[in-house]
Amino acid sequence: MHQTPQLRLAIDIGGTFTDTVLMDATHTVLATTKTPTTPDQPALGALQGAQYVLQSSGKTWREITGFVHGTTLATNALIERRGARVASITNEGFRDILEIAYERRYSQYAINLEKPDLIVPRARAFTIRGRMDVAGHELTPLDETALPAMVSALKDADVDAVAICLLHAYANPAHERRLRDLLTAALPELVVSVSHEVSPEAREFDRLCTTIANAYIQPLMARYLTDLKSLFSAEGLNCPILMMTAGGGMTTLDTAAHLPIRLVESGPAGGAILAARLARETDSRDVLSFDMGGTTAKLCLIDNFRAQTARKFEIGRAERFVKGSGMPVRIPVIEMIEIGAGGGSIAAVDRLGRITVGPKSAGSEPGPAAFGKGGTEPTVTDADVAQGLIDEGRFAEGRLAIDRTAAEDAVRRNVGAALSLDVAEAAQGVSDIVTESMASAGRMHAVESGKDLGTRLMIAFGGNGPLHATRVARRAGISRILVPRDPGVGSAVGFLYAPVSFEIIRSRYTTLDALDVDDLNRFFDAMAQEAEGVVRAGAPGETLSQRRLAFMRYHGQGHEIEIPLPDRPLTPSDIQDLRTGFEAEYSRQFSRTVPGMKIEVLNWAVSVSAPSPALSAANPQSGTTDCNSLEKRDILCEVTGAWRKAAVIDRDALTTGAQISGPALITEPQTTTFVSADFTATLDARGNIWLDQNSEALS
Repeated sequence: MHQTPQLRLAIDIGGTFTDTVLMDATHTVLATTKTPTTPDQPALGALQGAQYVLQSSGKTWREITGFVHGTTLATNALIERRGARVASITNEGFRDILEIAYERRYSQYAINLEKPDLIVPRARAFTIRGRMDVAGHELTPLDETALPAMVSALKDADVDAVAICLLHAYANPAHERRLRDLLTAALPELVVSVSHEVSPEAREFDRLCTTIANAYIQPLMARYLTDLKSLFSAEGLNCPILMMTAGGGMTTLDTAAHLPIRLVESGPAGGAILAARLARETDSRDVLSFDMGGTTAKLCLIDNFRAQTARKFEIGRAERFVKGSGMPVRIPVIEMIEIGAGGGSIAAVDRLGRITVGPKSAGSEPGPAAFGKGGTEPTVTDADVAQGLIDEGRFAEGRLAIDRTAAEDAVRRNVGAALSLDVAEAAQGVSDIVTESMASAGRMHAVESGKDLGTRLMIAFGGNGPLHATRVARRAGISRILVPRDPGVGSAVGFLYAPVSFEIIRSRYTTLDALDVDDLNRFFDAMAQEAEGVVRAGAPGETLSQRRLAFMRYHGQGHEIEIPLPDRPLTPSDIQDLRTGFEAEYSRQFSRTVPGMKIEVLNWAVSVSAPSPALSAANPQSGTTDCNSLEKRDILCEVTGAWRKAAVIDRDALTTGAQISGPALITEPQTTTFVSADFTATLDARGNIWLDQNSEALS
């Protein structure tokens, strides 16, 4: 019988702070903390957070039976170009896949177009003779006689890793496997990534880029994960460490070290998992997840309790908001929009006299000017401090002193002086700009998905999410917000609700008219067995479930839409259901179907998952909240532009049903919920804060 974990630990390493959560078997959070991220030794900051929550809860390392970890290390290494020296190997005649890319410019009329950095220059792009056709049949044998010359060329290029991407390897990986074995035998220290394992899908350019990205970060992540395991084992941890993936599941250290590209954006995925769980607990089917941290803000749409997913995203865009200007990565991922709008985002005035915020961030070192660690440039946090929205004595559990004078000086010197504004006006300007950036990003994300924000519930978390939620919601047209318990470490809490899971997407072209059901079932069985092997390593003894998908399109189209399949072997009668399902979804997205057009299926997916933790029960907080004797604090009201008295109350002092009218500040160890003047806050029986807009409050 599988034993229920006694204590579970989650650690999320962000760009500014490292969040740590300790939870017991009843899903009760015992302790949380935010510690500054240690960029040079990320595992050290993680260890400090773990030591703090264990000490504060009176627990020991031996009591921990589950540990889930997410990190920005893979993402940052790709963005900052701090990975290995990589070479690529493709088929003879296809050396210039990276140079040709999509055969188009992402900005058609830009004279000085900056092409995305795809890591491997042409000088390190090698080829080898050999060819498979689209069905996986060998057309030309692999030229093994070319290996000595290739080994010599790789040595001369002084590469650390190689990305192998051969045509149609998703249909038959024999050549890739053989080439990997030969290279490994000749160069044992060489790290080799093969496309049929990293991204077994059609579209050579995307597949090659994904394989290169995996090879680029593989040595770094392997060292990091080994060091992490050793560091925590030396402290007394004796349970497996599971890693959060971009797709919202968990996987083992071995799989993470082999496929580190799956860890990119793993931290934000935890936040989406938390929001999806809260949506189910509160029966809210249409949700916008809003996660604002110290470096970025992440927004994700959640429909019918499931986060929106994608199979592709871009890294290191040359033009931040322009699609096609980055390096494409094709893996299963929770789809969200991420912008450089966090508490540490730096504000400035450009040469046209406009206030700009981000994407550059002060990070954890030196951090905002208010942190007193050497930062001199004004940030979003400095603007919040200058507006009176952050209690200097309660910030970061009182372990990080806030210097309000330094914050005001930075805002005055770098923003106010340039625009002839006083500190309050300059801080308000910074706040308005960053608020509109986040709200417009949410609106754009919804429009691109054919959805509306106005009817959605916003679930706000992250170190700065609750502080900015009402301001962003108002501009986005959202009138209701939920702030969960422990919102400051929301993504780390989400880690503990994620299932151990693994998804495989593989190309296998067919048309509905020519679909061979028996052959397809064997194909699915092989994928499911492969995914199950990964999940079993992290969740032995659990009852596993499957989710199956088909990616379909009309003949001649360039992109597919996702259609769910039964989680069982298909029968001939299912083919008509597939057609009906595709036409219904196509009609929903594009308001029409195309009569008489042949329907194709390019990709198939299987996701194998262990059970998610059960939903939490309501636990009303008894007692009464005296709202008449609350502490008052001067804040700059963003609605009226005037200074007003705002009530200040500790979240732990709120009882079920308590109502607080804005303006008010609800404080807790890692964040503050700002109740704007046109909102009212209510605590529910699960400990969630609900913020409801009340336009009459200002009349």
